[in-house]
Amino acid sequence: MAGAVLAAGSAFAQQKISDDVVKIGVLTDMSGAYSDFTGSAAVIAAQMAVEDFARNGQVAGRKIEIVSADHQNKADVGAERARNWFDRDKVDVIVELVTTNVALAVMDVAEQKNRLALVSGSASQSITNERCNANTAHWVYDSYGLASGTAKAVMGTGRKNWYFIAADYAAGAAMTKDASQVITAGGGKVVGVSKHPFPNPDFSSFLLTAQASKADVIALANGGQDTITAIKQAAEFGITGSKQSLVPIVLFINDVHALGLKTAQGLTLTEGFYWNRDAKTRAWSRRFFERARKMPSMAHAGVYSSVLNYLKAVDKTGSDDAATVMKQLKSVDIDDGLFKGRVRADGKFAHDMLLLEVKKPAESTEPWDYYHVRGVIAADDAAMPLAQSKCKLVQR
Repeated sequence: MAGAVLAAGSAFAQQKISDDVVKIGVLTDMSGAYSDFTGSAAVIAAQMAVEDFARNGQVAGRKIEIVSADHQNKADVGAERARNWFDRDKVDVIVELVTTNVALAVMDVAEQKNRLALVSGSASQSITNERCNANTAHWVYDSYGLASGTAKAVMGTGRKNWYFIAADYAAGAAMTKDASQVITAGGGKVVGVSKHPFPNPDFSSFLLTAQASKADVIALANGGQDTITAIKQAAEFGITGSKQSLVPIVLFINDVHALGLKTAQGLTLTEGFYWNRDAKTRAWSRRFFERARKMPSMAHAGVYSSVLNYLKAVDKTGSDDAATVMKQLKSVDIDDGLFKGRVRADGKFAHDMLLLEVKKPAESTEPWDYYHVRGVIAADDAAMPLAQSKCKLVQR
């Protein structure tokens, strides 16, 4: 009898909120190359999720708090902030985490400290593949999904020979690798790769080398301000609108806004979210705009969705224990008005992706109306098959 009581007591002890507060850390790029599609607006997205979850700001009868910090796109800075948050400030989950090198470092700390990391802004498939762990979910997009959309679509137009201009970091390598696999599988060829430092203000030498290669496609495997700069300079060199196609592997709506439709028109891209897709996305995005003064990127939408569904899992289980919450997240179908899908065994949130084309200036009917939706990539096609996964969490 005493053993039964003790067992029941232990189970009850596990099902509670530690420190009587659920604390969410938004760790992002507040001032660097990626701050426009993440940054302070990611904090707004997290705040909206808390408000939409509970008007009283509580979950399971306990207060919800949000803290935020700038990781400066440096892995050591991000890892140190994560340790301090987990050890000193008792943060339960860290969200956003743009920049793959930062995300990977924070994931490791989350695993060591038995807390959670929910990644929205980083691209590398390794997050839920060879570097996966039981404490991490990857929410919005990855290099496999981007390649499955953009590279496959461009290959379908007969443009077979590709030259990559890639950022010299983990996500740049991942995007190049995954797109190259799609290209070679489709009978195409990668004729060259140039790696550039991050951040990089001058792409002239890289663009001239790519132009001289006579490749059908010049692909950009970078992000944020680097992508914007490269596209602007490509236009100056007459590459856009020429026989060669400029193709960004990842592009955010904030990048298109910065470029303007005159420069960005005709670009093909893949995103996990578009504010103007349907009535639900428009309603949420206009609320976001009122506070952020810009429409949300897919990373912003991912922060909202990940925080909202994290809180639902805490509420359902009555616990902020990492394993308990992650088990709940992986056990349910997610449909929050912005995304519809499921968190797989490897931590990848598999959902449909959108194949998009940037509109011509005359085709846009209102501010931020930038895309034609040219196709939907089904969740199963946008995520690497589990049978091919190197993730230790996937049962063979």
